Amino acid sequence: MTQALLFDFNGVLVDDEEHHCETLRDVLRAEGIDLSREQYYAHYLGFDDRMSLVEAFRRAHRAPVAEHIDRLIGEKSRAYEERVRRELALVPGAADFVPRAAERFRLAVVSGALRREIDLVLDQAGLRRYFEVIVAAEDVTMCKPDPEGYLAARAELERGRSLPRERCVVIEDSLPGLGAARAAGMRCVMLTTSHPAHAARGA
Repeated sequence: MTQALLFDFNGVLVDDEEHHCETLRDVLRAEGIDLSREQYYAHYLGFDDRMSLVEAFRRAHRAPVAEHIDRLIGEKSRAYEERVRRELALVPGAADFVPRAAERFRLAVVSGALRREIDLVLDQAGLRRYFEVIVAAEDVTMCKPDPEGYLAARAELERGRSLPRERCVVIEDSLPGLGAARAAGMRCVMLTTSHPAHAARGA
């Protein structure tokens, strides 16, 4: 029996993948690195900001410096927050589904987004109170497809009462997210907000 739903955030609750794509492209463009929309959706979707920037520098054959990456993460986050404040849009159905799901299941968010970005959206959407646990980029050392985030969320939920992995269902939209859920030993439902259904084999 399912006891908990563990939601990814971007592309699952908030319809903002295009915001992330454009702000990452803008930050990289200022560094002299071109990233196409097609490259973003094919290779970067599901990564956190740090991994995305490190990967972009690697592909450009440039060695990233940690302090430089930290500064770029801050610039991208500020640009993202400005966009969200102007034009927040949830994934269709999310605002209705979350409160109804909370009546039957324990809910968590597991995301590569920064906590302040997650809090901003959930507060604006009035959904924050439905989630017992939030695992954000700052809470883990490895981003998806590593299962660390989903395992951390389950461990946090389990402090209240026992929660076997097989009673958790992950809701994802990215292939790294699907990989993380499977590696964590959890079932996974995929939304087709970012990839077509045929790409989500294994969900």
